[in-house]
Amino acid sequence: MSDNIEKLDCLIIGSGPAGYTAAIYAARADLKPVMYMGLEPGGQLTTTTEVDNFPGYPEGIDGPTMMEQLKAQAERFGTDIRWGYVTKTELSEEVGGYHKVWVDEKTEIHAKTVIIATGASAKYLGLESEQRLMGFGVSACAVCDGFFYKGQEVVLVGAGDTAAEEASYLAKLCPKVTMLVRRDEMRASKAMQHRVQNTDNIVIKYNTETVEVLGEKGVEGVRVKNNQTGEEEVIPATGFFVAIGHKPNTDIFKGQLDMDNVGYLITKADSTQTNRPGVFATGDAQDKIYRQAVTAAGTGCMGALEAERYLAEL
Repeated sequence: MSDNIEKLDCLIIGSGPAGYTAAIYAARADLKPVMYMGLEPGGQLTTTTEVDNFPGYPEGIDGPTMMEQLKAQAERFGTDIRWGYVTKTELSEEVGGYHKVWVDEKTEIHAKTVIIATGASAKYLGLESEQRLMGFGVSACAVCDGFFYKGQEVVLVGAGDTAAEEASYLAKLCPKVTMLVRRDEMRASKAMQHRVQNTDNIVIKYNTETVEVLGEKGVEGVRVKNNQTGEEEVIPATGFFVAIGHKPNTDIFKGQLDMDNVGYLITKADSTQTNRPGVFATGDAQDKIYRQAVTAAGTGCMGALEAERYLAEL
């Protein structure tokens, strides 16, 4: 069986802007990269309707189309793009050693370099009503979907800087934004707290938790509860935005790669190099600050260039 194990110079785990950019650079460097797209081919941008802030698209472009174009570009240079999900890894600690990767729990692959582009996933509250109305009024990206709620009242859950930024963004479009904060204070920086507190059409409800998102075919309101008094109320709204953070998709690397307490991979300064030789982390799997398509693409480029240099030195 060992004779059938595929051996590669470059394996890319995950797609999206980081993975596809890494693939373009790696293929052009004749590394013959193989990419496994993962559970969400194209990454988070496939759930985004309009992308207006990626350079080179003066009229904007929708996320899925942009990802298809990046995929086609990677394939044009010879990237072998495959369906599949990496379920297990054994990453070598030796310079020049093969990293072992299993796809869909059965296919074993050995690669001299691995570029990680597994991204991150938005966190949700876990309510049945929230999942049922996903895409029908429930969203985890106000910047992506806020335009659709222009002139309508919305509710946003979260207490950090991202939540404050998204509430401020929605306040420019919506007559009323109700912000639900679980504790008696926000986690956001003082500057961001002042911004939302000084915005007339943002209403902050402290000590408040979501009980249920109301509506059958679309959001019609949100039932909330004060966790100090137990009192419940219904807030009329047509949009429900969740801004409680992201979880990097890095569980398969636990115990092997250095990561922070949330799971973001830690790389060397000015590099995508991880603590294992020949393993490079790109995109939202290692970026908890910017989380933009253009910065993910930039680190994808870095990862491929570093993989090329690593192989050349071998």
